[in-house]
Amino acid sequence: MPTVLQVLPRLGGGGGVERGTLDISRALTGAGWRSIIVSADETDRAVAAEAGARHAALPVARRNPLDAPGAIRRFVRLIAEEEVDLVHARSRWPAWLACYAARQTGRPFVTTFHGSYSTDWPGKRGYNAIMTRGDRVIAVSEYIARHIAETYTVEPGRIRTIPRGVDLSHFDPARVDDGRIAALRAAWQVPAGRPVVMLPARLTALKGHFALLDALARVETRVCCVLVGVSDPGHAGYRARIEKRIEALGAAHTVLLAGPCHDMPAAYMLADIVVSPSLRPEAFGRVPAEAQAMGRPVIAFAHGGALETVRDGETGWLVLPGDTGALADAIREALRASPAERDRMAAAGQAHVRRNFTLDGMCSATLDVYRELLPASS
Repeated sequence: MPTVLQVLPRLGGGGGVERGTLDISRALTGAGWRSIIVSADETDRAVAAEAGARHAALPVARRNPLDAPGAIRRFVRLIAEEEVDLVHARSRWPAWLACYAARQTGRPFVTTFHGSYSTDWPGKRGYNAIMTRGDRVIAVSEYIARHIAETYTVEPGRIRTIPRGVDLSHFDPARVDDGRIAALRAAWQVPAGRPVVMLPARLTALKGHFALLDALARVETRVCCVLVGVSDPGHAGYRARIEKRIEALGAAHTVLLAGPCHDMPAAYMLADIVVSPSLRPEAFGRVPAEAQAMGRPVIAFAHGGALETVRDGETGWLVLPGDTGALADAIREALRASPAERDRMAAAGQAHVRRNFTLDGMCSATLDVYRELLPASS
């Protein structure tokens, strides 16, 4: 029974790194393997256990080179005591520690590029390059695979492109009853009779909230815009800036700040259009894939992972990044679509996700990467 150790700073963020770690843990235990998750926070133990993993707390979040030797020694002991067969790092500082421990113990080492890390100060490229030192380097999209090849020195044979996956047992329109949708409509006080334009994203400037608000100010049709997402702890005051812009646009009765949502399948079903106007290229971007799985058309800026998840004119619309006029035009076109056109687009989007972006596919491909590196007897 092989044992795989995954390492990341924390499990509590709810982003792609954290969700991917937990998804793979469940896949490992489902395949009869052992899963260990290392993070810095002891309180992650319960979350790891729900995903079938044993949790170990090590100092992997605080980037202090003085702590590194001790942390590496603790990694080495953990690998030996738990008879770990393979180490998988999902973030840069933990990867530095895990890489040294894996090499000292002779274990295969895997990394996942969850983003296109910036190189905006001297030495940053070298710091990022730890993510290229895996025996296999997983890219979460073709966009990220190209970024790796163009920015770092990595043999093409070590790169594996494995897109993020949507859980189709969860994001399934047939499983969302009218009561769940009505409950959200009531909780958010969404007015009846208006098309709903939704932007699900954390409240941070990079997600393009202002771009959407400015685009909607150009759209003549009266809509209800719902901004779904938690405030980002690292961007204090951003919600207040959004509220100020809403007031300046005279859109207080048009734009709703819904906060976090624990029933995203129902939220997508409440929407008529889902918008993903990220100002920087997303490494993958799960919102377009989830929305399409729920049969909803998507409008996104044409860069990063959106170029793979959204098929322009077939499953949604891609517009020039940052162009609020083009974004407004796409919203108008989406609002004018006939029921038959919307049904065609919904079917195309669902088929696109089923072919390319399923959770089962992501997990199966990742376990195949592990098998490439483990002895046949495992």
